[in-house]
Amino acid sequence: MIVTLTINPAIDRILSVDRLAFEDRSYVNSSRESAGGRGINASAVLHAFGAETTAVFPSGGASGKRLESLLGDCGFLIAVIPIHNPIRTNLTVTDRHGLTVNLNETGPALTKAEVTRVERVVNERLEHATWLMVCGSLPPGVPSSFYAKLIGMAREHKVKTLLHGDGQALREGIEAKPTVVTPNQQEAERLLGRTLLTRTHSLEAAALIRRMGPEMVVLSLGSRGAIGAFADGLVEAIPPRVDAVCPIGAGDALSAAYVWSMTRKANPAEALRWGVAAGTASSRLPGMGFASLEQTREIYRQVEVRRAE
Repeated sequence: MIVTLTINPAIDRILSVDRLAFEDRSYVNSSRESAGGRGINASAVLHAFGAETTAVFPSGGASGKRLESLLGDCGFLIAVIPIHNPIRTNLTVTDRHGLTVNLNETGPALTKAEVTRVERVVNERLEHATWLMVCGSLPPGVPSSFYAKLIGMAREHKVKTLLHGDGQALREGIEAKPTVVTPNQQEAERLLGRTLLTRTHSLEAAALIRRMGPEMVVLSLGSRGAIGAFADGLVEAIPPRVDAVCPIGAGDALSAAYVWSMTRKANPAEALRWGVAAGTASSRLPGMGFASLEQTREIYRQVEVRRAE
């Protein structure tokens, strides 16, 4: 069982437009809603790959009921923690060329009692879990130490952890020594306080983040693939060129496929290859869709994995 936590879930509204242009009009071709949040997205990918998963998340207000309704036939287990305030709605606008704008609300403020309930539900699910994935931003009221606390809790249960966060929550979570941390380029730049302009910069960043505490680092570089920093050195996974339609959510697919592969006794480099394949395959889909195992396998065969020199 792979448990995912989305502490700041959302209704994702996705608009597909003819083109995105500054100071000019665009026309909406289609609009749809989906259940959103990094952990929920990861559970969707894991389920599509045939893994057992439970998605844990708080839910409140009319938007929360809508989220639960959207997940009514998701096929995987969900654990809902009721909260008072309504969850957020995010807006993604994407055009046919793959240009995308993502506008996220901050999220509902959680009380101390609600945060404690989330911790309790996660702790209960850890009894039968092999991995815990803690993903996404923290809403108001949740301390920056929250992810670090859950990582320590998982360690007590001998459960492996994946952390995908940002800002101070990412920094403190890394110091708690998760099994793997999966920042994208922008998150890594904020963490390290430097700009990653070149391949050498990215390789140095992955190695530096690993020295901060996690067992493994997967630094996602979008269409350029990802860099893994592991016990036996640095590894690059380079995807084939594809026509990206909507890259939003590709990082969630990468994280999910990485954990899925690791549960199948793969080595970290092999898991990195699967992760990059899933992210790349998902970016080819319209809206914010996630690639199936077969679609991912097609790209997996074309991903080049090499040791960094």
